[in-house]
Amino acid sequence: MSPRPVGSRPTLSLVAETAGTSVPTVSKVLRGGTDVSAETRARVMEAVQAVGYTRRGGARIENERDESGLSNVLTLVVTHFEGSWANLVTAGVGREAAAAGLDVVLTLAEPHTDWATRVLRRRSVGTVAMPVDPNSHHLNALYAAGAPVVLIDPMSKPPSGVASVGVANWDGGRMAAEHLLSLGHGRLGVVAGHARHLYSRARVDGFRAAAETAPGGGTSVSVVHGGWDRARATAAAHALLDKDPGITGVFACSDAMALGVYDALVARGLRVPEDVSVIGFDDLPEARCVTPGLTTVRQPSAELGAAAVGLLLDLSRGGSEGARRPVRME
Repeated sequence: MSPRPVGSRPTLSLVAETAGTSVPTVSKVLRGGTDVSAETRARVMEAVQAVGYTRRGGARIENERDESGLSNVLTLVVTHFEGSWANLVTAGVGREAAAAGLDVVLTLAEPHTDWATRVLRRRSVGTVAMPVDPNSHHLNALYAAGAPVVLIDPMSKPPSGVASVGVANWDGGRMAAEHLLSLGHGRLGVVAGHARHLYSRARVDGFRAAAETAPGGGTSVSVVHGGWDRARATAAAHALLDKDPGITGVFACSDAMALGVYDALVARGLRVPEDVSVIGFDDLPEARCVTPGLTTVRQPSAELGAAAVGLLLDLSRGGSEGARRPVRME
């Protein structure tokens, strides 16, 4: 492959050369064309990611608009349908889209499926994605095609210029620690999500910052990972308390994992909050259905979805109105 001159923009020709195919084939892949083999499509997507190609100057996909020049469809890409958090965010997306006269089409981003091509083929004002790896070759294909994309609380740092909406995760973790510290707890535990997820790390970092700077010092924090799953969080909580039986306050980085912590405490004959205080993160409906009721940091889930749609509509319109919106909204 010929080296690209320093400071120059990646071109379709460079993508084609990297993928070992032609410029028309690359263009066809970025339009969601069907008459391209799966192997070639995969090579093009990998090449797009490798060279960092994006369309120039907000170019738009040819098939995004119907004969009237308008599109009435918004794409929502999700990695799963299950769970209250996903349902609440989807509800926020749906209500805001309906208020703008748009219908929402759901696309399930299952591993090892070519979901990006289905999105590219669709007439759409743009895509809201949650929670999808922002550096996946699928999303890179959307970026490269010039399709407006807004990410909801991305798993890792998005590429430069890619818009995202999220909650103040660091501050939420800090608030959780401050609450436990105000109750007099000095030996604290955290059941985090996945170590590689940006929002999980932010919640843990905020919690640690508050605990480590608490007046008097001497506060300890132990961290385990529950993978956002109730059963795995139960096992993680057992491991946490096996390692340090003196822990009296636990922060779970999601309400689902907090319920797993409850399960572990019940199995060990410990009471909430008499023996161990537990605080979650989300304020999901199921947090109100346990005894005693779960203390939790409220995440405005439906508002996240609505804000993502508002940002996407501004981006899709382009011009100064879209430019006024920040790339990252919290």
